[in-house]
Amino acid sequence: MALSEPQRLPSLLATGHFLFHFLTSCSWLLPLAFPQRITDPAIGTAPNQEYAHSIRLEGDIILGGLFPVHSRGGGGMPCGELKKEKGIHRLEAMMFAIDLINKDTELLPNITLGARILDTCSRDTYALEQSLTFVQALIEKDGSDVRCANGDLPIFAKPDKIVGVIGAAASSVSIMVANILRLFKIPQISYASTAPELSDNTRYDFFSRVVPPDSYQAQAMMDIVTAMGWNYVSTLASEGNYGESGVEAFVQISRETGGVCIAQSLKIPREPKPGEFDKIIMRLLETSNARAVIMFANEDDIRRILNAAKHNNQTGHFLWVGSDSWGSKISPVIGQERVAEGAVTILPKRASVDAFDRYFRSRSLSNNRRNVWFAEFWEENFGCKLGMHGKRPGSPKKCTGLEKVGRDSSYEQEGKVQFVMDAVYAMAHALHRMHRELCYGYPGLCPKMANIDGKELLSHIRAVNFNGSAGTPVVFNENGDAPGRYDIFQYQSTNRSTREYKVIGTWTNKLHLNMYIQTTTLTISLSLSASVSLGMLYMPKVYVIIFHPEQNIPKRKRSFKAIVTAAAMSGKLQKGGDRPNGEVKTELCESMETNTSSTKTTYVSYSNHAI
Repeated sequence: MALSEPQRLPSLLATGHFLFHFLTSCSWLLPLAFPQRITDPAIGTAPNQEYAHSIRLEGDIILGGLFPVHSRGGGGMPCGELKKEKGIHRLEAMMFAIDLINKDTELLPNITLGARILDTCSRDTYALEQSLTFVQALIEKDGSDVRCANGDLPIFAKPDKIVGVIGAAASSVSIMVANILRLFKIPQISYASTAPELSDNTRYDFFSRVVPPDSYQAQAMMDIVTAMGWNYVSTLASEGNYGESGVEAFVQISRETGGVCIAQSLKIPREPKPGEFDKIIMRLLETSNARAVIMFANEDDIRRILNAAKHNNQTGHFLWVGSDSWGSKISPVIGQERVAEGAVTILPKRASVDAFDRYFRSRSLSNNRRNVWFAEFWEENFGCKLGMHGKRPGSPKKCTGLEKVGRDSSYEQEGKVQFVMDAVYAMAHALHRMHRELCYGYPGLCPKMANIDGKELLSHIRAVNFNGSAGTPVVFNENGDAPGRYDIFQYQSTNRSTREYKVIGTWTNKLHLNMYIQTTTLTISLSLSASVSLGMLYMPKVYVIIFHPEQNIPKRKRSFKAIVTAAAMSGKLQKGGDRPNGEVKTELCESMETNTSSTKTTYVSYSNHAI
């Protein structure tokens, strides 16, 4: 097996010798052989609670789960703070989906799904170490020549046989884990990893995802840019697979289609030094006419970039276009709403799952002992301390155990809950197809499914077609990718002097953008070479209907086209001397041919950058 490509594990790992010695080392096996129970006076002893670092649900068929329960640690520690939404909400969504499937009399009847859920701590190397748990049952153990340090024979615990894995979240983690799972032919379905690299079916052949790859997202963002008539933008990426591959896809599309020049492509270091974000803002200001900034950055980096723009008195200068890592999240904009105002963001089309809301709001310390991290969530969520062993030693308030999610704390469903559930259901539908083919008429698991063949299961995964939790079809193409369906958001001010995300359009292979523009001191440029109708409905409202803006840019080599269906403008049009985005050409754009004879440039002032 050739393992020369990047991201592949060393041949030592492929042979299994490294895995054998790692999995049979006494210090690693002891926790498996002598499980520790978690006891706390406030929550009692959880029955059959085996590991402090994982969740185990019994079942006829066991699925693995990878979730960023904690953030990346610092100071040499692998794990940091608890992630309430990205971690707890998502893993609870997996368990909730398993509960629903196990109660379903039509899907996998007389067969129960179980789970082994692990924490990745938002770190690819740590996730790799954790995911070795999933392949233990597939390693032949010959302990005849293995001894512990004291000379005793090792104790081998019987590991769970994992037939498929749900996860991971971050693309870098999925890439790392996919390299080992493919060696053991274990199918993997991600609920959040979007790096285009994972579409390579020759390298990640056992990887699938229920979210679209960033190549679609980059096309959607390009369609937004061209619909607005911008031809001079900068890009900003977080270091890593997600950010760099997303920007790379955007830049590649700009080269293929023409009409958009990249002023600068900047990268945020994985471990930024003090003052790094101020330097990035200063770099962006070197090409101040490229006011639109295309961002493929993680949540923390987005927040720090916005804070740096605010700190450098650049509120209102930049026109942010954010990827799905920004989406409609509140955390990046808290405390810096003004500098984020007007940002256009993108998010895979989704829907809130009402049944999950009811389920999660009903969780308590007494009825959710299967989640080993729930006590930590409880302390974090309610700002209290659970007994002597609580994680919040400095908290003066003691938890009563009677607190209620949504009543005594804020609650909003995390955005990827739908996709976690869809990933679990995709695995269940694939197993159902396999059971119908191999065990038709047989109640429960038949002998042919005693050892599930991963390659056969993968073929069934790629063939599923069902309506997911949002009512949209869950399907995979030949590379295991989901189709591109996005909602386009904008962070706007409201009549109550507050700000919120509003849906301003959709993208499904082409752009449908409903643009609502409010007045302010900033300007953008719109190329209006097509038919334009001005309707004065009432002052100060001006409604502008724009048809077929794709006529303003060179014909594309791809079949995508942007269609702006309607634009509602508020404010007045002006012919200003203000410096609009896209007006100045640099050496990057000198060779690009532009047709200005049929293009009229209109500068629109707007109050919250609403687009």
